[in-house]
Amino acid sequence: MSTESQTTNGRSRPKLLQNWISMFGLLIVVGALFSFFLLWLTELFMGTGNPYVGILAYVVSPAFMMLGFALMLYGVWWERRRIRRTHRLRPLIIDLTQARHRQRLIIAAVCTVGFMLLSAIGSYQTFHLTESVEFCGKVCHSVMEPEMTTYEQGPHARVACVECHIGPGATWFVKSKLSGAYQVYATLFEKYPRPVPTPIKNLRPAQDTCEQCHWPAAFVGDVVKTVHSYLTDENSTEYAVKLELKVGGADPNRGPVGGIHWHMNVANKVEYYAADEQRQEIPWVRVTHSDGSVTVYKTEDFEGEVDESKLRVMDCMDCHNRPAHNFLSPNKAVNNAIALGRLDRSLPSIKEKAMTVLCEEYETKEEALARIEEVFKEEYADQPAEKVAQAIAEVQAIYRKNFFPGMKADWRAYPNNIGHKEWPGCFRCHDDLHQSEDGEKVLELSRCDTCHIILAQGSGEELEKLDSKGQPFKHPGDEYEMGWLCSDCHSGGI
Repeated sequence: MSTESQTTNGRSRPKLLQNWISMFGLLIVVGALFSFFLLWLTELFMGTGNPYVGILAYVVSPAFMMLGFALMLYGVWWERRRIRRTHRLRPLIIDLTQARHRQRLIIAAVCTVGFMLLSAIGSYQTFHLTESVEFCGKVCHSVMEPEMTTYEQGPHARVACVECHIGPGATWFVKSKLSGAYQVYATLFEKYPRPVPTPIKNLRPAQDTCEQCHWPAAFVGDVVKTVHSYLTDENSTEYAVKLELKVGGADPNRGPVGGIHWHMNVANKVEYYAADEQRQEIPWVRVTHSDGSVTVYKTEDFEGEVDESKLRVMDCMDCHNRPAHNFLSPNKAVNNAIALGRLDRSLPSIKEKAMTVLCEEYETKEEALARIEEVFKEEYADQPAEKVAQAIAEVQAIYRKNFFPGMKADWRAYPNNIGHKEWPGCFRCHDDLHQSEDGEKVLELSRCDTCHIILAQGSGEELEKLDSKGQPFKHPGDEYEMGWLCSDCHSGGI
């Protein structure tokens, strides 16, 4: 008969968990489980999710559980060694008839309740902390700096990250936990790519997120917009285009259904196949019209049958793909700065010189900022110091907001599908190359007035001569050949 059996007179084997080390480990396990379920249930019933709560619910809590289990096993090992060494079982006895035992039990109960209460308060407060924008953008500062910086200066700066990246409901909440667990691992062990790719495949449908605020019935009417551009000549000559964007609508009770947002009309269904991960090459499109008829458009070089599992139903994000994290190109950023008076056009060739220095490759942000100052002081040595200092500060600000060499993130890494100047955008489909199977219909490139009407263009008095019927686009400087895409020449930089 074994030593352990002898010590218990053959009645039972010793209970190796009956030691204070194992009891303390068990207390940690219970507290960790309590915190995990509190975090999970709180977020589940609140109807919102947060990818970073996964750090607590799926990393921190399990880590404490593992610590608790380790202590329990260590207590078992320690107790077993003690029994083998002393040949004596020391049972864990609680005798409530003894004042000393009652005092210890009360202390243990108070400590347990206090531990649970502190766990509840800590979990609840941590939950709200991880829902904050600051936590999403700054807890992994070096990784998320580009996204956080562009978010803060974007039109959705008052919309919390979780509202778009996860949205309401339990299903996407669970998906975010699975995704968040890998993101934590990738961040801790620096396994993330540079630049961080846009999560195109994992994005929630726009109907569940964007349309919480921008529902289709609100898409009504046209928008008049003036686009200010400046040439790269010595005077940075202004060339503006005033146009009427046919935004259109999707509510027949408030206006005609049509315009650009026809693509989002619930009565129509637009599906497409993209040949690349960034969805810049679209050789096949299928349109299901409100009357049930179907038209398939495809390019001449597309062969074979399309894989139905790889089709995407068009929604807001296929055009508005940079709603919160938009990296401005040097061209757009410098145009904006000149239009707002933050860059002085009296400085010779300010547009060209600013774009040139912004387009150079730099290893670090500090190197870029120093180079900007060096170039401007050298190029404008004979100009008023105040104007030069202001220009340096503005171009450096443009770089800080839109260029992140450490993460290799700038406008070149992230296509922007709104419009069609610096990226194909609309011309991914409307390029005169997509024809219906019977050859009778073409997704046209040449009809500029389909989506907008040019009311005026040029500079000075030319912008005051409005033509409500529209006028053909006049390319500044020289003519362009029809059939070329704007992005074939306009890359956003020099």
